[in-house]
Amino acid sequence: MPVVTTRHMPSRTRYPHSAHRALTVLIALIVLAVPAGALGAKAPQLAKQPAQPGTLVQLPGARGCVADRSTPIKPCASARALQGPAPLLGSRAVALSPDGKNLYVAASDSDAIAIFARNARTGALTQRKGPAGCIAAKGAGGCAVALGLDGPNSLAVSPDGRNVYATSVRSAAVTTFRRNLATGTLSQASDGSGCISGQPIPGCVGGRALVGPDVIAISPDGANVYVGSFFGNAVAVFSRNKAGGALTQPAGASGCIATATSGCATGLALEAPEGMAISRDGKDVYVATALSEALVTLVRDTSTGTLSQATDGNGCIVTTPLAGCTQGTELNGADAVTVSPDNRTVYVTSLFSKSVTSFSRSSTGLLTQKPGTAGCLAFMRASGCSFGRALSAPEGLAVAPDGTNLYVASYAPGAIAVLDRAKQSGAVAQKPRQAGCVGAFPECSAAKAMSGLSSLVVSPDGRFVYAAAEKSNAVAIFRRTQ
Repeated sequence: MPVVTTRHMPSRTRYPHSAHRALTVLIALIVLAVPAGALGAKAPQLAKQPAQPGTLVQLPGARGCVADRSTPIKPCASARALQGPAPLLGSRAVALSPDGKNLYVAASDSDAIAIFARNARTGALTQRKGPAGCIAAKGAGGCAVALGLDGPNSLAVSPDGRNVYATSVRSAAVTTFRRNLATGTLSQASDGSGCISGQPIPGCVGGRALVGPDVIAISPDGANVYVGSFFGNAVAVFSRNKAGGALTQPAGASGCIATATSGCATGLALEAPEGMAISRDGKDVYVATALSEALVTLVRDTSTGTLSQATDGNGCIVTTPLAGCTQGTELNGADAVTVSPDNRTVYVTSLFSKSVTSFSRSSTGLLTQKPGTAGCLAFMRASGCSFGRALSAPEGLAVAPDGTNLYVASYAPGAIAVLDRAKQSGAVAQKPRQAGCVGAFPECSAAKAMSGLSSLVVSPDGRFVYAAAEKSNAVAIFRRTQ
């Protein structure tokens, strides 16, 4: 069985015992998730099948990928500040602006956010020279200067397109950037409003429940930002000033909900939050927690942004029985989560279960796992689930704007599973043969710059998919067939 390594946290970062346990379990999940012989497998020559709607085709030549200049990949275009993009800890490391003009990538090893201009017609990406092309800690690599951007792992763009927010696990920070609507470039305030951290960092203000901040999400009305703290077993709550984008954390229990953190509201099944999505109506925040093996439902007060959780079984669905939660299946190492465009289905990837699980959402936000094989699609297993391919280490998850397809990023050996989605029922099924996946698996269509694939996003117009790969130091670009 091959061993997949992950970078050690710097010695300057100290975590409590529970955090070390979380990291140890995460590494174990990664190792166990990779099937023997999966790495380095050579794809056989299979007969090409006619293109089906929603199938992914990598753009040709240099338009098909951009790679960091430190590790060039032929024929990918060269980029700066793109080392370690979309780290394994973080399933939302790529984000597109609402206008579709820019792609932003959290690059953990570069301590930076890479900025790309996007050609809406061709889908190709270009990076401007100098500070316009990236923002980084201490302005490394000729980028613009940022505070608190030490190991960024997730990011999000506000609905109005005026701000980009990022989490950084090593600096325990949430950073706020102003976005130039014309150019897409980023800048950060130096008055303390551009950085909130759980550690004492010069230039940043203090925050609570920010131990290993991971995933980040913004409410549809733009009024709140929510951050899942992987090592803190918590979700931090922030109010957003719509005029300038600055964040403030409410005092007391309104500012966070956690398994056991003084001053926060108490929540169930919140160990190691790694995925988060907000319902389209803004009424519910759904959190996937890796160590609790759970999908958590937090009810959002749309007037204040405060989160609360039911304890009667409606607030969490778990694999391992837990008082106050409902029993579910295939949620071991729960990771990314997304909500369908019609607001009626929620999907979750789980690293250790090697699965995609499906949940029906009621008009009141309650979730129930779909019955039988409709409730889970698992890698190389059909018992109780539908049969899935290219899902050995599922991480990122994205649904097409028209709701017809679901795309799943698999970290090792690096692939995207292509699923068809029934609009009425929300059920998913993998496309047959090569149309069902792209990447390093023998049965998939070939693709480049895909090693360590963790995060992906579909363009607002539904025509292109962008996927970031940590080990390749690259972003791969695909056309979505219509």
